[in-house]
Amino acid sequence: MQPRDLSAHTVYRAGRGIEEVARELGLDPDEMVKLASNENMFGPSPLAVEAIRDSAERMHSYPKSSHADLVEALASLWDADPEQVWLGNGGDGALDCLARAMLEPGDEVLVPKPGFAYYAMSARYHHGEVNEYTLSKADDFAQTAETVLKDYDGERIVYLTSPHNPTGAEFTTEAVRTIAEETDEETLVLVDEAYGEFADSPSKRPLLDEREDVALLRTFSKAYGLAGVRLGYALVPEEWADAYARINTPFSASELACRAGLAALSDDDHVDRSVETAAWAREYIHDELAADTWDSAGNFVLAEVGDAAAVAEAAQEQGVIVRDCSSFGLPECIRITCGTEEDTEHAVAVLNDVIEVVEA
Repeated sequence: MQPRDLSAHTVYRAGRGIEEVARELGLDPDEMVKLASNENMFGPSPLAVEAIRDSAERMHSYPKSSHADLVEALASLWDADPEQVWLGNGGDGALDCLARAMLEPGDEVLVPKPGFAYYAMSARYHHGEVNEYTLSKADDFAQTAETVLKDYDGERIVYLTSPHNPTGAEFTTEAVRTIAEETDEETLVLVDEAYGEFADSPSKRPLLDEREDVALLRTFSKAYGLAGVRLGYALVPEEWADAYARINTPFSASELACRAGLAALSDDDHVDRSVETAAWAREYIHDELAADTWDSAGNFVLAEVGDAAAVAEAAQEQGVIVRDCSSFGLPECIRITCGTEEDTEHAVAVLNDVIEVVEA
């Protein structure tokens, strides 16, 4: 017996953790800096940590009430009906819910290249076919309606990322509106706003009141610092929001995740501190790194360093972990997560030394 044909499926390669790298290289993990996975530089919301501890004794119960409470809170935050909030096991889980709701076997989707690998993975898991639109390095990875529409051919889902990973580029609301208007009525335009809290530009949320073919993706992994509990959600149009009840797995968001999410929503100080420090770090990296960089609206910066694998490996040996973007199809680039001021300054100093050596 064998699984179905998975030859077209790729493997998601997550960034390596500090403990894993430290063991391999014989380094002290407390002296290492990980700026590779776009995690929150200040860790989880302290209010969320407290909520997890307080709810630990309720782990024998299914998260029925906490799930409902979190949905109500998010609906209030976004001025939406509770049915429009689709909780998931991370943003990935919300992507799976939308693919499950939208895709028939053989339906096609359109994903960005470079871009987040899980868009294509989720579509293939649900028996979809994957096409790509290209973000051009020559155009500084500009995200425009024309960028997408020139490669559009009737796909069922079009994935947009704003801010985009790994480049940090954004779509304007008008560009998303144009894409929705010029694609088929049965095409869902899905806007991934996982890094939305770090951007100065507003969410594309108003489009959900105008149209029934636009949905948004949000996450607690980044600004709220809850990547480890896996909590994300989609905001969908009211017209078909009730589909969630028919495609959702039982209790897709755990009791711990829901309680942590509820607490994190009220921790404005933690989010504000994270966003403000990321803005400082982006500017510092742009100004001080000895490499060309691109403007970013996320909590990371893309930099062109020549041989990304060599630079990332050499920096890792000195205790600084950054993301080699070869897996994104950018073997000349690294992505640097915005850290604390101390960590960012240290990482830039190490990278500048490494870049000079690798280039020599």
